[in-house]
Amino acid sequence: MGATFPLGWFAGTMAVTYGEGNPKMSTKHPDGEPWQWPEPTWRRIVGRARAGRSMKPKAWPNGARCAVAISFDSDHETIPLRDGDESPMRISQGQYGARQAIPRIRRLLERESVPASFYYPAVSALLHPEEVRALADDGHEIGIHSWIHEANTSLPREAERDLTFRARDTLAKIAGREPVGMRTASWDFSLNTLDIIREMKLLYDSSLMADDDPYELLDQDEPTGIIELPPEWIRDDAVYYNFVRFSALRPYTPPSAVEEIFTAEFDGAWDESGLFLLTMHPHITGHRSRLPVLERLIKHMKAKGGCWFATHAKVAEWCRDNA
Repeated sequence: MGATFPLGWFAGTMAVTYGEGNPKMSTKHPDGEPWQWPEPTWRRIVGRARAGRSMKPKAWPNGARCAVAISFDSDHETIPLRDGDESPMRISQGQYGARQAIPRIRRLLERESVPASFYYPAVSALLHPEEVRALADDGHEIGIHSWIHEANTSLPREAERDLTFRARDTLAKIAGREPVGMRTASWDFSLNTLDIIREMKLLYDSSLMADDDPYELLDQDEPTGIIELPPEWIRDDAVYYNFVRFSALRPYTPPSAVEEIFTAEFDGAWDESGLFLLTMHPHITGHRSRLPVLERLIKHMKAKGGCWFATHAKVAEWCRDNA
């Protein structure tokens, strides 16, 4: 699925295949085939951006049993733009996220008094600056989510760095405050991403999946001070609902089943006094049949009791100060 493009900026032979999610990369490794690698090679590979000490606090604020961090990746039109797809049909699907979904989501969050984190590709924010400012004024967090939803693993280091810094500066200008956290587009975390995060002195990242609860990122056994708030594909709406017209990818999971999965994940976090982190996309979840899943989930959380609803930034701050 997708097209294959050669990448000329890496030594050796490399190609990247674009589908709807992460790129698939193949390259001739200087140490040969994986079964030929000496121990230092595979230890170095697994040592990048590795989970270190747990940052799960001994207690959540106000004696809460569980922390709930709800987030939206506001990609809007950037998915087709990233793919070089000028189709008005595909672009209109992204516009739905801004035109219908975000107003619905804002009303729901205001009604339930729940803060959330919104991650914007900079191009999406430039297309919808009033939306970003309104969300910031509502008290929600605005986080970094690439320039145009590019795949970091397909970029040379300097391009990734430039785009990430430009994205941060763009969001800071529009939202009126500098982002403190980042989520890579499609959770595509390159070999250079951690260095860029450290250079930017961000508080946290939310792209890696080594735990259910927050942890500190290590770089070759060195503590970085960066807190990881781990997402998971299980707790992402896209894997259940996504649709690509000219492929075999069709939505096959009814909202009721998605609600069952998300509820089970939350109940597990509540039982373990942990973090429940949920990732959604306005253009996917914001439809009439789907957003009620989130509303019922929030009501279930409140009925269960002992939940601290917070932005990702507030969760990271609490973990930094109380782990």
